[in-house]
Amino acid sequence: MSWMLPFFGGNQQQQAHPNLQEIPTQSWYPSSVVSSSSRPTTPASSSGVSTHHAQPSPAEAAGVIACLKEKSVDELRKLLNDKEAYNAFFNSLEQVKIQNNLRDELRKETVQLAKENLEKEPQILELRNQCTIIRTTELAAAQEKLAELETQKEETLKTYSPSVLLQKLHAAMIKVEEESEALHGQLLVKEIDLATFVQKYKKLRNPYHRRALIHLAAKTSGF
Repeated sequence: MSWMLPFFGGNQQQQAHPNLQEIPTQSWYPSSVVSSSSRPTTPASSSGVSTHHAQPSPAEAAGVIACLKEKSVDELRKLLNDKEAYNAFFNSLEQVKIQNNLRDELRKETVQLAKENLEKEPQILELRNQCTIIRTTELAAAQEKLAELETQKEETLKTYSPSVLLQKLHAAMIKVEEESEALHGQLLVKEIDLATFVQKYKKLRNPYHRRALIHLAAKTSGF
């Protein structure tokens, strides 16, 4: 807790201990603490800077004042001049005990979380290494597969490129033309009759003319 004990916070304390004025003010406490009752500070002080220390609630202040009322002038003088006595009294207050308990609990939980994190660190490192290995091996396999697919793509593009298709189409036309010439030679030497020649010739020339038209169209289109 960051607030100071209100030793001289009001007229009630002066009435309970009329000899309180005899307590020396030269102590290890700052003069602002000792003279806080006679000169209450306000945010609009001469320095123009207001303090931001947390102030106790009215109930907390009343509890502290009640504890101070039970002490004699000598005890109050000791609290004012003896730092150890002041700290012992301060730490005995219920509000301070609650804050200290909360602080200790938070500290214990923080230490426990830190220990658990340290205990899990080897497991985390192992998992990280496994992830690195898996990622590396899978990446290598994926890159190899990608290279294979790229090769297949290039081969496919070469096989079915317009220029290659035109070459194959032209080769098929030449083959049909050669077969037609051979069939015509058979007719001339009378190896086949006219009816058979016409039937076979039509069967050969139909795909020839179809391929010829496709070849001409492709050449005209700029392929």
